[in-house]
Amino acid sequence: MTLTPSHRPPLVEEVTAKLRDCIHSGEWQLQQRIPAEPELMAALGVSRGTLREAIKALAHSGMLEVRRGDGTYVRATSEISGAAQRMYRDHSQTHILEVRVGLDTQAARLAARHATDEDIAAMRDLLEMRRSAWHAGDFAGWARADWDFHAMVARASGNPLLHELYVSFGGVFHSDLLRQQRRGGFDGLPHPGHGELVDALAASDAAAAVESVHRNLNSCAEWIGRV
Repeated sequence: MTLTPSHRPPLVEEVTAKLRDCIHSGEWQLQQRIPAEPELMAALGVSRGTLREAIKALAHSGMLEVRRGDGTYVRATSEISGAAQRMYRDHSQTHILEVRVGLDTQAARLAARHATDEDIAAMRDLLEMRRSAWHAGDFAGWARADWDFHAMVARASGNPLLHELYVSFGGVFHSDLLRQQRRGGFDGLPHPGHGELVDALAASDAAAAVESVHRNLNSCAEWIGRV
């Protein structure tokens, strides 16, 4: 009898892929607790040991976080984002900002070429949400809209890898915004780098878009330097 090799992946890898898909697809949102073990075991038709191995793999990659006595939460939407968040904890705000200069600049340059009318409209909507949240004292909503705006610019670049790298800054960026907001004298609605950037993108003016990014990030660097 001749045996042919099976190309089916090991069960743990198969279950890991299914859990990963739930995160990638948005079925399980960032910071959301995933279903309990019994529910997942029944849905996947696997043992507790197999499920835990799959969860362990995604926790090791940084996508899931197991909180003892509380459950398992979505920590990142991809392996690259999870790895990036672990690395960012070991670096200063200044180092992170210096990396952002490169990503923001290239995102703005490409978005000036590729952004659609729908992208521009979405950016303006986010800036309005950001303004309204700030004036309402909803600082968590303000920070979320601010971050969503920057991520939208990266997505409008038309480069999915650049967008994924940029999104990996999400958790760090959001927490830094809220920390800065608590300091006296912080301006939560600076026009440079936001309104000016959208105007430049709408005009397909790459040079003006990049200059706007530089002004905004230089302002951020000066603010960080006052700590």
